Amino acid sequence: MTPGPDTLQATTAPSGAAAGPEGEFTDTLVVTGRADAASDVVTLTLGHPTGRELPAWQPGAHIDLLLGESLTRQYSLCGDPADRARWQLAVHRAPDGRGGSAYVHDALTEGASVRVRGPRNHFPLRPAARYLFVAGGIGITPLIPMAAAAEAAGADWTLLYGGRTRASMAFAGQLADRYGSKVRLVPQDESGLLDLASHLAPPASPRPEATLVYCCGPEPLLRAAEERCRAWPSGSLHTERFHPRTDAPSQPATASFELVLARSGLTLTVPPERSVLRTVEAAGVPVLYSCEEGTCGTCETDVVEGEVDHRDSVLTDEERESGETMMICVSRCRGGRLVLDL
Repeated sequence: MTPGPDTLQATTAPSGAAAGPEGEFTDTLVVTGRADAASDVVTLTLGHPTGRELPAWQPGAHIDLLLGESLTRQYSLCGDPADRARWQLAVHRAPDGRGGSAYVHDALTEGASVRVRGPRNHFPLRPAARYLFVAGGIGITPLIPMAAAAEAAGADWTLLYGGRTRASMAFAGQLADRYGSKVRLVPQDESGLLDLASHLAPPASPRPEATLVYCCGPEPLLRAAEERCRAWPSGSLHTERFHPRTDAPSQPATASFELVLARSGLTLTVPPERSVLRTVEAAGVPVLYSCEEGTCGTCETDVVEGEVDHRDSVLTDEERESGETMMICVSRCRGGRLVLDL
């Protein structure tokens, strides 16, 4: 068997926990621990107030923090998936953010309660013989459990981790101490930018498909990784974004189309000025959503029939080509009729 972690397992809500649409786990957890992980980065440990086990998760998963009526943010889980008693996440205070990170830093002190939803995984770790993990800043968080899983599976792996300064790089010391030379720390003020040209050079291995690249961080890093990996076999690069792709379609919608909700038995019209999500919501059909930018994956919906105009920053090229799902907050229909499993 190829070395690598198991695939993502289904998540169910523990007994007594509330469930959102489609049975997704939603509950109130307590901040049982809090620590500074780096400058402007705080680590939170969350547990159930009754000590109940939390849902299982796999590397790459994130949860929603429901911070207010209109303030929901997604953060990657960075702890140990085998520890069902607690979830751990790290949050960078974004100076130009929209309020979520400031709320976490200022209000979620030890003992505070917070509503959570998930976990959800659009960045799963696939089995491979070798991995190259590339992190920029707080993008290290989903890669921490990935590196641990690769190590446990006996895979060959390297972590390339860059940040503005060594003091700003959360978990850098712990990772270097634990894994030694497999971790390459590149503080920009000491060593410049990450050397993607050499690390992401076209693979010379007789089996280049045996190597997978996982990259998370700011948009310039992701775009550079995508450019460097164009010469790699299709499907080698996996990314997770904080913000919409800079090359995502932004042209305005110019035509209405018919929207059929198969399970609800409704036929609706989506006008040019309204999203599929807002059209469904106005019809009284409950659906999960969060960012409304096509980055978090919360609103992913199964497509029964129709050609999708994908405008998200989550799905891979292969997933878009299959047309099996869409992010209804931003994506639309290329034709006149779209049928969804709602």
